[in-house]
Amino acid sequence: MLRTLSAAAIGLVFGAGIVISGMANPAKVLNFFDVLGNWDPSLLLVMGSALGVTLVGYRLVLRRSAPAFDSMFHLPTKRDLDLPLIGGSALFGVGWGIAGFCPGGAIPALGSGELGPAVFVAAMIGGILLANGLKMAFVRRQELA
Repeated sequence: MLRTLSAAAIGLVFGAGIVISGMANPAKVLNFFDVLGNWDPSLLLVMGSALGVTLVGYRLVLRRSAPAFDSMFHLPTKRDLDLPLIGGSALFGVGWGIAGFCPGGAIPALGSGELGPAVFVAAMIGGILLANGLKMAFVRRQELA
């Protein structure tokens, strides 16, 4: 129960930060990429602030033997760069540059009642399902070979 409440509180704080910083507005994000036009550096400030908080937060939290609401930390162990990681990163960046949304900004933007965030989230879910289906088909094909 505490784990769920903690996750909900963290999600609310994150979503509020996204909305307050204006990052739920795709025009603000797209203006960051428009360096030769109406450039808006606020995304850089938001990302830099988030990086600073994360660096300090991780240093403090990882000193503990375990997280508050779990028996162990669940940190990535994979260190190599592979095609799915590079391809997924590229697809994420291209999608972000075209739509002006990333998942972190699109979810809180659903509350605006506008169609754009809903279309983006639906496409994102479709992409996740398609990627998982392709991955399972690839694994099955390798098992049969």
